[in-house]
Amino acid sequence: MTQDLRIVFMGTPDFAVPTLQTLVEHKYNVVAVITAPDKPAGRGQKLNQSPVKEYAVAQGIPVLQPTNLKSEAFLEELRSYRANLQIIVAFRMLPEVVWAMPALGSFNIHASLLPQYRGAAPINWAIINGERETGVTSFFLKHEIDTGDLIYQERVPILEEDDFGSLYEKLKNKGAELALRTVQAIERNEVQPQPQVVSAETKHAPKIFKDTCEIYWDQPAGQVHNFIRGLSPYPAAWTRLNGKTFKVFKVETLEDAAYTSAPGSIHTDNKTFLHIQTAAGAIALLDLQMEGKKRMPVQDLLRGYSFDV
Repeated sequence: MTQDLRIVFMGTPDFAVPTLQTLVEHKYNVVAVITAPDKPAGRGQKLNQSPVKEYAVAQGIPVLQPTNLKSEAFLEELRSYRANLQIIVAFRMLPEVVWAMPALGSFNIHASLLPQYRGAAPINWAIINGERETGVTSFFLKHEIDTGDLIYQERVPILEEDDFGSLYEKLKNKGAELALRTVQAIERNEVQPQPQVVSAETKHAPKIFKDTCEIYWDQPAGQVHNFIRGLSPYPAAWTRLNGKTFKVFKVETLEDAAYTSAPGSIHTDNKTFLHIQTAAGAIALLDLQMEGKKRMPVQDLLRGYSFDV
């Protein structure tokens, strides 16, 4: 027996759009979309719609943008859509009165292989920690965030050339495929959820703040490299050189560099290369942005700025 699905989709950033698009293209009945309220942005403070709202409006799907997920007015409107399944991708934490509402439950797509990397920044931390593999997980919601019973997982290798931006793209598309597989299984009553098993090796993915992004050169070159690519292009690792702040987007590891100076010291010809000593080896800065300037390759930066060695 298959289920007659009425789906409410919840999500905000572009990471969530491929999943919603996949549901629409496979003719699933998405009765409403819930996303973040419009926010003022730019010099004119024009109200910006979320990527999910833009897609939903273009498809003629009703959009709800509550500021309070517990308000009775919102809950009454949500109930009026009579959804029996809710799908959540990159949205905020939901109160139980919301996630427990549909008869078939609410499932989330998370960009890690749970229980590894529960939290707000799983893609960043997987790269920062030097993982060779990550993936996406579908799971049913429960009280504690990212702890619900597992439905399916898909593994994705982390390549040496991957940074946050490239892995984000891979996982948002893989997440859409996994969401479709999960919906199809729920539709056919074939889902057999399994509890998450946490161990001493379970790692977490806390929210990243500006202070989190500062580069510490007193670590080995490989570790510094992973840190930088795990934050590139957004929110971007940063450092202070010659009294100025630089965002660093792309680097190369020089593990056999013969410099004998202290970690953090600068080595450059002020024309073609800029190397920074680490605790073991050095890092060649390839793509960076000085405060108040545009992002540019290091050779372009050195045409207009010289470093004290």
